[in-house]
Amino acid sequence: MSLLRIEKQNGIATVYLNRPEKRNAMSFALLKELVMTAKKIKKDRSIRCVILTGEANVFSAGIDLADLNSPKNTAFAAWELLKPGQSLFQKAFLIWQELPIPVIAALEGFCFGAGMQLALAADIRIAHPDTKMSIMESRWGLVPDMGLSRSIKGVIGLDLAKELTLTARIFDGNYAKDIGLVTHVDTAPLEKAQQIAAEMLQRSPDALMAAKQVLDAMEHAPKKSLRLEKIWQLKLLLGKNSQLARKKDKNPDIEFLPRQFK
Repeated sequence: MSLLRIEKQNGIATVYLNRPEKRNAMSFALLKELVMTAKKIKKDRSIRCVILTGEANVFSAGIDLADLNSPKNTAFAAWELLKPGQSLFQKAFLIWQELPIPVIAALEGFCFGAGMQLALAADIRIAHPDTKMSIMESRWGLVPDMGLSRSIKGVIGLDLAKELTLTARIFDGNYAKDIGLVTHVDTAPLEKAQQIAAEMLQRSPDALMAAKQVLDAMEHAPKKSLRLEKIWQLKLLLGKNSQLARKKDKNPDIEFLPRQFK
């Protein structure tokens, strides 16, 4: 059984974490599959938006502790932490943040530890009000090492990020919305994600990619953001989808071409 289930419909790829018997806990094999799946999605220009969610109305209960504690994985984990560049544990999550298309996370049930870090790699997060959430690593004597130091930046304040990380406190979707950790609270988060994705499909896929890169640069590379605005605007003005967007404003039946830019 695949550890991820993917549905593609009308330009939207819905990626389900598929270990329901483990509350979608993330094994090392699942981390590898997350990387491979994101790479395939990046190459498929027919996909214009991604929704991340979990089977059985659960996002993820976090890292699979059985995998983490297994002696056979010790050497592998040590190498991943020692080698230069991103570890598998970072890449499996940050690769979704780096996709050239919008990524929406639909959260239900549990969103703990590694699950929280995957959710933070999405551009938009929608949580059921009863979702149980936690940056849980300190409970296991660990530090969040799956890209949290980048993905949480600008989402909530540093003091609150420290409080939630140091306490490993469990909180619900309503509290997450109050502090800005999630974008929306909805009793049907997947349906809400599908509605937002459908809105995005009405826009040029090249404009979506450019806007995501410019806004991410505003937060993570502010010295480059103004230059990126100019570069992307020139590319878009010379591109075919920008011309189609202006025609589509008067004729909604016009369809965009696949994304032109990488």
